[in-house]
Amino acid sequence: MKRIALFGGSFDPVHLAHVALARVALSQLELDELRWVPAGRQWQKHRDLTPAVHREAMVRLAIAGEPRFTLEGCELRRSGASYTFDTVRELQAAEPGVEWFLVIGQDQYAGLHSWVRWQDLLQRVTLAVANRPGVTMAASREVQAQPHRAVPLPMMDVSSTEIRARVARGLAVDDLVPAPVARYIDQYALYTGELRS
Repeated sequence: MKRIALFGGSFDPVHLAHVALARVALSQLELDELRWVPAGRQWQKHRDLTPAVHREAMVRLAIAGEPRFTLEGCELRRSGASYTFDTVRELQAAEPGVEWFLVIGQDQYAGLHSWVRWQDLLQRVTLAVANRPGVTMAASREVQAQPHRAVPLPMMDVSSTEIRARVARGLAVDDLVPAPVARYIDQYALYTGELRS
């Protein structure tokens, strides 16, 4: 049976910790494919995301060179809020006979009980939970009570929030994002308040 993981997020911007986590997932979960799923309109985010065209372009740059990494743009094409359950259901209907994994962060795992149709989601996927250094993997009591599989994955302590703040202050981020992504951020003046087209 083919093994595919979905790795969703705003990727605003995608950074080296994302890439490292995806590579660990490929190896530890023995995946045939890992699909990066940039979010369309995230229902839990309270800030405006960088336009989808830029976030998609940065992911494409970050995953180039690894044939088992692919970009899944269904959430960018979908109108309305992006719900993980809808994405999983859509992809499973199109590709039956696949074992599906969902790569999420520790903070997402802790708040999974607030997701739309989270109980149904747990029946469809094996969770692969990225742990930040020094943080214990823990879910809410509601999630713990539901039968599900969760596999811990290590994650570097880097955040997109920190990267955006550094760019806004005029600081280099070459050590935090893949080189092509750093060039892209500079080319389009992302996160500076002066976005170029």
